[in-house]
Amino acid sequence: MEAGTLARPVPHHEAAAHVTKPRTGILKWLLTTDHKLIGVMYIWLSFFFFSVAGIFAMVMRAQLMAPGLHILHPEIYNQIMSLHGTFMVFFFTIPIMAGIANYVVPIQIGARDMAFPRVNAVSFWMLIPAGTFMLVSLFLKGGSAAAGWTSYPPLTDRQFSPGAGMDFWILGLHLAGASSILGGINFVVTILNLRAPGMRLFKMPMFCWNVLITQLIVVFATPVLAGALTMLLTDRMFGTGFFHPPAGGDPVLYQHLFWFYSHPAVYIMVLPGMGMVSQILPAFSGKHLFGYKGMVLATAGIGIIGYMVWGHHMFATGIDFRLRQFFSFASMVIAVPTGIKIWSWLATIWGGSLRFKTPMLFAVGFIALFIIGGITGVWLALVPFDVQVHDTYFVVAHLHYVLFGGSLMSIMAGIYYWFPKISGKLYNEFWGKVHFWLTFIGMNLTFMPMHMMGMLGMPRRIYTYRPEFAIWNHIASFGAAVLLVGMTIFVLNMLLHLWRGKPAPKDPWDHSDETRTLEWTVTSPPPPENFHTLPAIR
Repeated sequence: MEAGTLARPVPHHEAAAHVTKPRTGILKWLLTTDHKLIGVMYIWLSFFFFSVAGIFAMVMRAQLMAPGLHILHPEIYNQIMSLHGTFMVFFFTIPIMAGIANYVVPIQIGARDMAFPRVNAVSFWMLIPAGTFMLVSLFLKGGSAAAGWTSYPPLTDRQFSPGAGMDFWILGLHLAGASSILGGINFVVTILNLRAPGMRLFKMPMFCWNVLITQLIVVFATPVLAGALTMLLTDRMFGTGFFHPPAGGDPVLYQHLFWFYSHPAVYIMVLPGMGMVSQILPAFSGKHLFGYKGMVLATAGIGIIGYMVWGHHMFATGIDFRLRQFFSFASMVIAVPTGIKIWSWLATIWGGSLRFKTPMLFAVGFIALFIIGGITGVWLALVPFDVQVHDTYFVVAHLHYVLFGGSLMSIMAGIYYWFPKISGKLYNEFWGKVHFWLTFIGMNLTFMPMHMMGMLGMPRRIYTYRPEFAIWNHIASFGAAVLLVGMTIFVLNMLLHLWRGKPAPKDPWDHSDETRTLEWTVTSPPPPENFHTLPAIR
């Protein structure tokens, strides 16, 4: 894509709206509606919640280091496990994708801000009370999410989950979902209506396409989760019987509603990362993205088929065998558009002039690990196999290869790629590469053994285990320690160079003309109004 500028300047009143009476200090952040500052706050808040969830994970792995340990009481272990999953999904992965998109997408499409700047600010600030409710719930009577991060009835009934902890968990999730819906509407309107002159839909960068389709999934799927949580809360608070069998309810209905959202939520967490990888691979290969239109259609196919596969999480519930056949088939079909994307990525780097900078390493690592997660996903689409390994550590391994190997690796690729643009500073490339290798090795040490644990029958959500699983848990806990070291290096590298790093030029990656997108044509960081003149695409 080749970018230029229109001859006519921006109308004075339009530009002045962004630069008149600039705020400073804390008010600059508290009262801002600038998409760039909001994006940065999303990223900082997401990493705070990531740290909380990471601490929970380290404590869990310490408990599981050897059989028979009593570092945690069983009930506390269950609550920490539930909060780890909740924070990683709803308060780290989804918000940080939104934060990076908040910063990058308006610039990539040539806009000055999001379509609804105030709504954008509200959607961010809602996350703070949502996360606070989650943390507070851990200290209330009954604990937090004692029914697990999926909160299946009847485990959510007052009989099994008394006290206000479960209620606060539900309310926190409600607020996080409302934040996602507001943000999703904002992204869709922004991308469809605020593109620069000449930027037709099929000229948009691939990251913008992935964000658009992701946010359409958010807008249509999240209200279903909100409805399920509302029914769950009224069952607890007012004695309704949506999911309570003695009152005529059906607990399996909750599973249908929960997974109707939660399986598309996997693509809410993965598709933006795929878009980041689709920007990074061409940039460090010196070639345009192979099969651009095919990639767009494959992304749309994933978004559509993602709504048809939720039932493969419920093969063990005794659903009709015809539904099992349909969900099994649909779960295999979704591998086709995913395979098209992987093929396009490999074709992009094939024969290219490769530069293995840190973003490129994480992007290639994403492909390798996500393929493993995809293969085990096809295995789990087979009904007999799924029934055998259901609720074992095999499912935990599959989930983490998709969400850690997929989402987190792509997030790190995006952070390293856009860090110079966002901060105006350069990070240390050597320590970035050390972080990659520790993360890649630590991830495989932590989660690859879990496949074997699951095949041997180790159930998930247990705080201790039989001695025959000890060796695999030793390896997994050691891998978690390696991950901790890698993340510590990442934090120190970024904070140190945010403070004392060398100034970054407009385009520190030296993009070729065919891979340069609009954010690399403005200063690092971009000016308040993004562009001094309206960009035009030729």
